[in-house]
Amino acid sequence: MERGSTMPPEVEDTLEKYAEGTRIMFEGAKARTGQTAREVVWAKNKARLYRYEPSAGKKHPVPILMVYALINKPYILDLMPGNSLIEHLVGQGFDVYLLDWGVPGDEDENLSFDDYVLDYLQPATRRVLRASRAEEYTLFGYCMGGTMSAMHAALFPEKLENLILLTTPIDFAPEKIGLLGLWTNEKYLDPDLLVESFGNVPSEIIDNAMQMLKPVTNYVGTYATMWERILEEKPMETWEAMNKWVKDGTPFPGAAFKQWIRDFYQQNKLVKGEIRLRGHRVDLSSITCPILNIAGKQDHICPLPQTESTTELVSSEDKEFLVLDAGHVGLLTGRSAKKDLWPKVGSWLEERSGNES
Repeated sequence: MERGSTMPPEVEDTLEKYAEGTRIMFEGAKARTGQTAREVVWAKNKARLYRYEPSAGKKHPVPILMVYALINKPYILDLMPGNSLIEHLVGQGFDVYLLDWGVPGDEDENLSFDDYVLDYLQPATRRVLRASRAEEYTLFGYCMGGTMSAMHAALFPEKLENLILLTTPIDFAPEKIGLLGLWTNEKYLDPDLLVESFGNVPSEIIDNAMQMLKPVTNYVGTYATMWERILEEKPMETWEAMNKWVKDGTPFPGAAFKQWIRDFYQQNKLVKGEIRLRGHRVDLSSITCPILNIAGKQDHICPLPQTESTTELVSSEDKEFLVLDAGHVGLLTGRSAKKDLWPKVGSWLEERSGNES
């Protein structure tokens, strides 16, 4: 190449693509997430209760309160425009609320499930009813948020109109929890030691444990997909939003972590009826409202057997167990979610949420 000549365009283009991929690998993906219009209607400590009021008018009088896990941020439920369950439900005229637990600080190490269910979730339900001027509400729990929602439903069934549980771990018998059963076995994991060392368990520890359930898919496959999309100039928006969310974890409050490992994974107390929150026994048979229990056939975080017992444990007459051919997150976002999950949730709720006169 002669001195002073420019680089061939195809070479420059390829180098720019590699620079983009390298930046993402080192800095993380940049994406705008959680864009559906909302307002804060209640707050406590780090937690915020958001309301997504339908702009075209409310069609259903029964509001929906969504609850997610303590260890990730809940904008997976409102990932991005066109790929958001919340946006979909708001578009159908539902009055939707989301309880965001926030990011715990060192001062929150002693927060337990007792606190989150009784002092956060319960007041949030009252605020939902007040804001929406409704008599009943729907509780929608995803992952660990579903476990907390089920406990809340068992303790406070009075104004609960419907319960939806999405990939919700309920039965923690060793033979039902997959590889996590080995990693959380009391022979190998003492949660007290982790909490004594860190206070709140760092999100990196939780994330690495989840990623190692399927290391080839999660580590190699994720970035193989990234490079394919960059080099072939395919749309990157959804991949970037998902990559941002996966890496955007929150610490697990110490006291709640100890309960989660000992009472749930190691001793399976929920199914046995031995969970007590400040002395109040959590009896899942107290749940009598309509329930839609959804599981993913390919879910490696909450395997199918963990969810199957739920519909047997509750006393509801109107109950359905729906199995989708998807993974823990895939059933919520993407093309298959739009085709399978979103329409099912919407139609199920429409039949059970009434219509505004």
